Amino acid sequence: MAPERDASRVATSPLAHEGAPDMVLDGTERRRQRPTDAAQHKEQYSGKKKTPTDKNLVLVNAHTTKVVYLGPTVVGKMHDKKAADGAQIGYPTNATLGKDTGFQGYEPAGVLTRQPKKNPKAGR
Repeated sequence: MAPERDASRVATSPLAHEGAPDMVLDGTERRRQRPTDAAQHKEQYSGKKKTPTDKNLVLVNAHTTKVVYLGPTVVGKMHDKKAADGAQIGYPTNATLGKDTGFQGYEPAGVLTRQPKKNPKAGR
């Protein structure tokens, strides 16, 4: 089965319901050839990987490790949360969503989100 490309159909996708609606959301970057035009290079440069990149949102079922949703390709400069807000992903009811710190503040309605916390430094 291919992953959903339409964010509104994620809630009804059979890939989302295999096992349980327990999912993980992350943004993935992949390198692209550096543009020769300086204005295009500045627009596509993410600053994080020291190279121009393209970014996609990936929603994975935590039980089956299958990709449920593959978001549209955006320039690497766009933040993960902004891309997720723009995608308007529809989640199944009572779903849990694991996310990293790039999605801080992303709280979709009807979804229980989990975000890792920093461990305190030793001796404090």
